[in-house]
Amino acid sequence: MEYTVSQLAKLSGVSGRTLRYYDQIGLLKPARINDSGYRIYRAREVDILQQILIFRELDISLEEIDAILHQPGFDETEALKHHYRNLQEKRNRLDNIIATVEKMIASREGGDQMSDQEKFAAFKEKMIEENEQKYGQEIREKYGDRTVNESNAKLREMSQEDYRALKQVEEEVFALLKQAYETGDPESDLAQALVLKHKEWLMYSWSSYSKEAHAGLAEMYVADQRFTAYYDKYVEGGTAFLRDAIVSYVNNS
Repeated sequence: MEYTVSQLAKLSGVSGRTLRYYDQIGLLKPARINDSGYRIYRAREVDILQQILIFRELDISLEEIDAILHQPGFDETEALKHHYRNLQEKRNRLDNIIATVEKMIASREGGDQMSDQEKFAAFKEKMIEENEQKYGQEIREKYGDRTVNESNAKLREMSQEDYRALKQVEEEVFALLKQAYETGDPESDLAQALVLKHKEWLMYSWSSYSKEAHAGLAEMYVADQRFTAYYDKYVEGGTAFLRDAIVSYVNNS
């Protein structure tokens, strides 16, 4: 079966404009262009579009989707299994947030008062599950299940004040990344301040710090395009700069 842009748009619910944009950025190219100049899509392109829509449902950016779909050895069946697990996790996450809202309503209507821990539990769980969804497999392969599980447990036990502080430090990391990148020098004072702030951010979830682990994580940021996309969306080229700054810190401190 073959489809034109308008036919595939009608079939999928994705606008023709979006399909043409996906072609323009190389995310979803048509199988061929016919003699009349129309884009023609076949079964493989339909399957890829389905993958894209599932990724988008999981709030994954187009840049990250492109990196995943075009990585060497991409396995569609394994990707579907991964999608399935992630969708189950998303459903569980939404259930947790719904339960939190229900408790908030009950509390305001004279029911049991929520503890500060309960107020933020669902949101911390969301952060953990999003990290697992995006990076869990790679992190677990590199550091082991025990280390990751301990990190997640530390996040779950985080107080309301610590959670707010974590988000503030995260914002400060990105602000420093922009400033330090402009120096062009990963050994500059600003770059080293960035590393220390990044270390501070990590310690909200890490049970202990080691320079080797910090450097290894930095290398993973550069090696995996999903990590790269996370930092480069704030500063293009910022991921490699952060890696170089961390390596400089590790080697010189």
